[in-house]
Amino acid sequence: MSEDVFDKIAIIGIGLLGSSIAHAANAYGGAAKVALWDASDDVRHRAARVVHGAVCDTADAAIADADCVILCTPVGALGEVTAAIGQNLKPGAILTDVGSVKAKAASDMAAHCPDQVHLIPGHPIAGTEKSGPEAGFASLFQDAWHILTPLPDQDAAYGEAVERLTLFWKGLGARVETMDAARHDRVLAITSHLPHLIAYNIVATAYDMESVEQGEVVKYSAGGFRDFTRIAASDPTMWRDVFLTNKDAVLETLGRFSEDLAALQRAIRWGDGEMLMREFTRARGIREAIIDAGLDTAEADFGRRQLDPNSEN
Repeated sequence: MSEDVFDKIAIIGIGLLGSSIAHAANAYGGAAKVALWDASDDVRHRAARVVHGAVCDTADAAIADADCVILCTPVGALGEVTAAIGQNLKPGAILTDVGSVKAKAASDMAAHCPDQVHLIPGHPIAGTEKSGPEAGFASLFQDAWHILTPLPDQDAAYGEAVERLTLFWKGLGARVETMDAARHDRVLAITSHLPHLIAYNIVATAYDMESVEQGEVVKYSAGGFRDFTRIAASDPTMWRDVFLTNKDAVLETLGRFSEDLAALQRAIRWGDGEMLMREFTRARGIREAIIDAGLDTAEADFGRRQLDPNSEN
């Protein structure tokens, strides 16, 4: 267990990420005290049974004297939540988030964040398709990237706060990198947001075909389709907000994808096997690069093994 970076952290939103942060902070260090709050009475009651930390009845009780407040809500709610708690944040505290969109998130939070609070937007590139407080587990952030998008032109105290938050996430096992918010949103549009949009669309198409094919889409689904259904099982509210708040980058990426897809469509129609081989080989190289980077394994797997959300393995 590492030395605690903060005396107290407050986690607002107790879903997969919020509960995992609490589990990780308790398992690996990072905070002497953990307080949590969620807008849902049901979620708070469930979290009290599975998360080691003080589950509070109000957001103000959770953030009282907190050195770091982590917003784990859908990105569309970040501005509203910051407005609700902003004036009660401890002077000198760090306010951060876990949203998958950074430019809009930073703008929404900055509009309500007091000057004496250090706003440092962040995004852990980690998660599963599961949601809710029961889904969290301590090892979620081990060897995962955590991107911080610090605000530009800040003072020395802000720089020290960035270093402190970096130490906290490293203590949870993450690899931390800083990035411009706009660049983050462009990168995540292709690596995360567009794949989710495609997965939702393919599964929706299959759902429409299901009634026609009398159950055969599900009965004979192959590994590729199963992976799409896993991605499409992600929290709909979270992903709705992601697409609405990162729409410019997503639409730009979607336009490029549509052009490339049309080129493949033409190659199939015209029997252009050379073009298909060239593109498939190039895509295979990306898969090999991901394995070489340690982000996945080359081990064969019929139906990807799922991590037990209650396990540290």
